[in-house]
Amino acid sequence: MKRLPFVLFLLMTVASRLLTAEELDLGARVQPVPMSCKFSEPGYFVWCGSPTKGPDGKFHLYYSRWLQTKCNNFMPGWALVSEIAYAISDKPFGPYHFVNVVLPARGQAFWDGMATHNPTVIQKDGKWLLFYMGMTGDGKNYSQHRNSQRIGVAISDKPEGPWKRFDQPIIDISQDKSAFDSLMVTNPAPVLRPDGSLLVLYKAACYVKGKHMGGRIRYGAAVSDKPEGPYQKIPGKIFEAEGDTEKEWMLAEDPFIWFSKKYGNRYYAITRDVIGKFTGESGGITMFQSDDGLNWKPSAHPKVLGNKFQWADGSFSRTKIERPALLIVDDEPIALFGGADGYLKRTPTFNVQIPLTQNP
Repeated sequence: MKRLPFVLFLLMTVASRLLTAEELDLGARVQPVPMSCKFSEPGYFVWCGSPTKGPDGKFHLYYSRWLQTKCNNFMPGWALVSEIAYAISDKPFGPYHFVNVVLPARGQAFWDGMATHNPTVIQKDGKWLLFYMGMTGDGKNYSQHRNSQRIGVAISDKPEGPWKRFDQPIIDISQDKSAFDSLMVTNPAPVLRPDGSLLVLYKAACYVKGKHMGGRIRYGAAVSDKPEGPYQKIPGKIFEAEGDTEKEWMLAEDPFIWFSKKYGNRYYAITRDVIGKFTGESGGITMFQSDDGLNWKPSAHPKVLGNKFQWADGSFSRTKIERPALLIVDDEPIALFGGADGYLKRTPTFNVQIPLTQNP
């Protein structure tokens, strides 16, 4: 009998944690965006945006950029001349200030020699790990560059570098032409697993004879004990929808994933909802959850954001955001970062920081 209260306490604690996890609702926390909460650079397209808080108490932002004078359209610019740069701020919502280019072009002979894009940074054992996608080609042919996408990692002791780059990608295409990732791999979404190993989810396209851009876009997973690899590809059900969706070219894009002890000891991901299958709005931002990082389902509150966001003056953005990423401090998401205005073609793009209220 003396043990009964303790058993009840344990059951109540577990139930409370599960309830809290199920009630993680990022959409309910989204706030109007102060007009100052955007990062841009004159003369550049600015895209992506991976934020993190450093041991120095400052906030660090890794992003993609390319000169408008090199390519005055968003596409094909991102594939031909993008580079990954670094900015810093004393505050989570900026202002962020450019520091340097961390992954510049380094020559056509390298797998990532002509363009770098899609940065995501994590910190592990005092090291800064910058996962990214690299491309090579003739500097002119869009499909050639797009299909050369491979995934790499750069490693540094300091947020500003210098960075150690590798001569080979850490995740490459599968040689089996029938595989879902037989044409190109991109959009790395890394996360530290509880055992200290690394999980990387990635976007891929399959080879289709006679089609320059290949076939449908789906997601895969790879794991490794070391940042530089080797990585082992493992199957899973990643960002799929119920019902017959085989005919759909792409369902989800641009994942950001994290593991939360606070919210149920599970993995979460936010992605772009390409056709509106999960949020009801094409181009919205949706949230998934997973117990193992391999098998995913829409979270209890899947809609994070529609295909527009609201500014503090009451107006709305002209376009959706893409490349969503969270700034997480002490296991609590405090801001949603994303690239905005990309599909206005010649309009300079920027990274926006959307405030999230804190869980009471």
